[in-house]
Amino acid sequence: MTLGGTDLNLLVALRAILEEANVTRAGRRLGLSQPAMSGALGRLRRKFDDELLVRNGRDFELTPFASELLPEVQEAVRLMSEALRVDEGFDPATSDRVFRLMMSDYAMSVLHDPLLGAMTAQAPHVRLAVAGMPPDIRESDRVIVDHDVLVGPLGYGFPGESRPLWRDRMVCLVDPGNPRLRDGALTLEDVAALPHAVAEFGLSRRNLTPVDRTLGELGVDRHVQVTVEGWLPLPFVIERTDMIAIVPERLARLHAQPGGPLVLVEPPFGHITLAEGYYFAPSRLAEPAYRWFFDRLDEVAHVLEERAPAGVG
Repeated sequence: MTLGGTDLNLLVALRAILEEANVTRAGRRLGLSQPAMSGALGRLRRKFDDELLVRNGRDFELTPFASELLPEVQEAVRLMSEALRVDEGFDPATSDRVFRLMMSDYAMSVLHDPLLGAMTAQAPHVRLAVAGMPPDIRESDRVIVDHDVLVGPLGYGFPGESRPLWRDRMVCLVDPGNPRLRDGALTLEDVAALPHAVAEFGLSRRNLTPVDRTLGELGVDRHVQVTVEGWLPLPFVIERTDMIAIVPERLARLHAQPGGPLVLVEPPFGHITLAEGYYFAPSRLAEPAYRWFFDRLDEVAHVLEERAPAGVG
């Protein structure tokens, strides 16, 4: 089928090539041979007078023009499929599709086990490619174009449609030998007096976090001694020190087992809830592969609710 002298099959091939950033994977996704996909890429390069894919070390990456073109191609294929009543097939049992996600290290520690379990039960060959959250994440409108899903805190103004994943609460984590720890408890004065180790993220460097806001309202000005990228390093940073870290409870319980190196302490500053969800471009709902993947994430949300620590409300 052609439109204006252009084979519309090329449009489908173009979307697969741009989304996969790899000719071989795009061919497998469409059920086409390597020579056929290479031929399609050659025709597309001539049509757009752009390389579209360029090698970067052992991998490939999109050219700037191709990155700008991708959302337009995705929308064009969606509209064409709706007009022609075409629904791309997706067989999870045989697919080797790669879903691209962006999330924090903490989110990965919570999600990896239930998500992989939900996926591999139905789709043993489907893979995940996970990227961290860059400092300028909220300044970029391409995050849900370059990635299928963004996992992050709800209410931070990320683009796209969102669905909830899990809730957590913030607790205190200290070394058992901390001099301010008395009968397993800390007071608000202790929190104010102790040096803090804190996590920074791209989304919070210029904005107060819920912990900052709550402590500020209580008149506590934290003395930050160490700053790290992400939540995961914090438990290791505060071991055998007098520092305190205020972290999500799910993470704290991984390091505060009986006889372990750290102690989880109930927060003296009240209940601070962290709500995490996933964001995606609404246009992806037109594709069976994405609907299947989002269903798995929704299943995981139910699992995480069942596994929630007792204090998470």
